[in-house]
Amino acid sequence: MNLKDDLFIQKILITGGAGFIGSHLAIYLTKKYKNSKIIVLDKLDYCSNINNLSCVSKELNFKFYKGNILDSELLEKIFEKEKIDIVIHLAAYTHVDNSFKQSIKFTENNILGTHYLLETCKNNKLKKFIYVSTDEVYGSGLIDKEEEEEDNDDNYNYDKSLNNEKSILKPTNPYSASKAGAEHLVQSYYKSFKLPSIITRANNIYGPKQYPEKIIPKFINLLLNNKKCTIHGSGKNTRNYLYIDDIVSAFDIILRKGEIGNIYNIGTDFEISNLDVAKNIIDLCLTNVIGIDDYNKYINYIDDRPFNDHRYNINYSKLSNLGWKKSISWEDGIIKTFNWYKNNRNYWLNFNINNYFENNNINNKDNSIDNENNDDTSKSFSKCNFDLNYKEKKPIHLTLKSEE
Repeated sequence: MNLKDDLFIQKILITGGAGFIGSHLAIYLTKKYKNSKIIVLDKLDYCSNINNLSCVSKELNFKFYKGNILDSELLEKIFEKEKIDIVIHLAAYTHVDNSFKQSIKFTENNILGTHYLLETCKNNKLKKFIYVSTDEVYGSGLIDKEEEEEDNDDNYNYDKSLNNEKSILKPTNPYSASKAGAEHLVQSYYKSFKLPSIITRANNIYGPKQYPEKIIPKFINLLLNNKKCTIHGSGKNTRNYLYIDDIVSAFDIILRKGEIGNIYNIGTDFEISNLDVAKNIIDLCLTNVIGIDDYNKYINYIDDRPFNDHRYNINYSKLSNLGWKKSISWEDGIIKTFNWYKNNRNYWLNFNINNYFENNNINNKDNSIDNENNDDTSKSFSKCNFDLNYKEKKPIHLTLKSEE
């Protein structure tokens, strides 16, 4: 499917389209493909924001539905009314730390929710189903990691090879396990029911409008509020970071050129430790906010996760062969991201930075940096007009005992 923009006429459903990645993608597709219709389904959970979509709320080729992918009746109604051609499935719980505490919710939403969606797609004529997974399904990047008990990362035996799309999945936390499980469901529907599906696995994504529980916006918000960056363990664990615009362009290429039944890694060669991420952001804050060059003053080391993957290096040559390449460097992307959060401190008014490490203040001061725009939501953001034809029905839940 490689057509000119004005000839690309599809009805595209984006689940989780009011979230970080989903909203950027929805805006991009709405503006680029005027002859296509972009439909967003999102239950507007804590990490979604209706204001993410405000710039396209009045576009004729855009529509929003508030609802849950666990509501099979709602899914059927949307597919029947909108005549969906393509699904890009992003709706998921994604924060690894939360998955250690609320693993049942991750299983319910990420696996069962995907199953409901697949079943709906199976019963409708669909051209393409794109499931958005994660590089975390590949595992930690360690050899014999279960036998490594030393706290010193230098003793670890790292696997220097890159994971390609045929690598064995070895998820190590409830979040990545739920994504791997959902992948298997997608592949089973491709094999058993000929559902035209594609799977993507991406490195860490960052950029404006990301909910501040994730490491980069969390560090920025902590520092802007005179609090220290909190590092799990030694901070030597590394991640590969891709700016939001680059994953959106990757989805665009996969949407048009991706081959049914294939898996595509979306990655970057840029690898950085969590500790160096903190130092990079501290450097930005020192110039713009604080002015004292002392890293240790702004970092607080806390207990590590129950298991913290060391690295996620992936081979993305398969996607590159379709014509994709990243365009935003880390140096440019982190500055863009920092400036956005610095200038939009009220955007996530439901996020209380004090819920994160209350005794983590720099110089033991509780005072945050003055913000002249500290007004309420109604003054900060204009109301958006969205079509909410269907009320969300209570989803069906797994009959499992909740975790203690």
